[in-house]
Amino acid sequence: MSFTKSVALDFLTRAHEQHRLAHAYLICGPQGSGKRDLVARLAALVASSSSIQYQASSILQHPDVHIAEPESKSRRIVIDQVRALEKELQMRSSLGGKKIGILFEADRLKTEASNAFLKTLEEPPNNSLLLLTTTQPEALPDTILSRCISVTLSSSGKVAPTPTEQQLLEILREYFTKETKGIAPAFGLVRQFTQVLAGAKQTIQAELDGLQEGEQERYAKTTDGEWLKDREEHFKALAESRYIQARSRLVATVLNWWADVLRHQHQPQNPQLEYPEFSADTARLAAKLTPALVLKKITAIEELRENLDRNVVELLSIEVAFLKTFS
Repeated sequence: MSFTKSVALDFLTRAHEQHRLAHAYLICGPQGSGKRDLVARLAALVASSSSIQYQASSILQHPDVHIAEPESKSRRIVIDQVRALEKELQMRSSLGGKKIGILFEADRLKTEASNAFLKTLEEPPNNSLLLLTTTQPEALPDTILSRCISVTLSSSGKVAPTPTEQQLLEILREYFTKETKGIAPAFGLVRQFTQVLAGAKQTIQAELDGLQEGEQERYAKTTDGEWLKDREEHFKALAESRYIQARSRLVATVLNWWADVLRHQHQPQNPQLEYPEFSADTARLAAKLTPALVLKKITAIEELRENLDRNVVELLSIEVAFLKTFS
């Protein structure tokens, strides 16, 4: 069962007031459901006392609130982060209240970091509260899931796929309706994916070219050439940034497709799908594949996301990931 953020907060508030909070909660939900805000509000509630009240807007800077989340380059939570979090939680509270450990995007834990954090869940530090968030609880080990109380948030508003993402979803549907599988079809899918990427880049560039031309017409006679050159560099960097964002969303679309397959396997009666309009397609895959194999495919796409974040060769990274995932 899923809850709105406000209902979930009421439930957790009552548990806190009755001194019945568990030692660890896993806050699940799709993007936009308010997981991060709920965690901040609960942390503020727990950290507050009769004499001091803390606000959710600043609670993440509280000296007794300790956070680990994916690093900027690898987009994974590594073992050093978990060890640092554990060390902070083992120390005495700075202000005499509870120590609060937060793992944002817990499904991004690397294997060794996950194993290390499991020990913290099994033997939580005294006077501590552990809060984890995830959009993909299915990707977390059962050993972690079983040691947390899950609170699932409903979406505050379904974010519709962009036209480019919808195009990619239709490509995936078509691919899996064909009986032919293997290396050659997988390379065909690579070609289609890169064509979608190229189309996204062209759309972004055309939009920014229009904005840049408008600026040049307005300011060419009133500013010097250096200013216009700076603006050219600005638009060039902006185009690259927007392309990287669009590419990241397309990779996430493939990842969410496989996550929906896994959701069918874990919740066959009422799966909370990212793409319900493709439910029949992902359900067929769920019936054909084992959960272990689906997890391997999800891992391959996660590796693709990490490699692209490291600025490795784009086409080669896509080819390797798609051969692992679709051949």
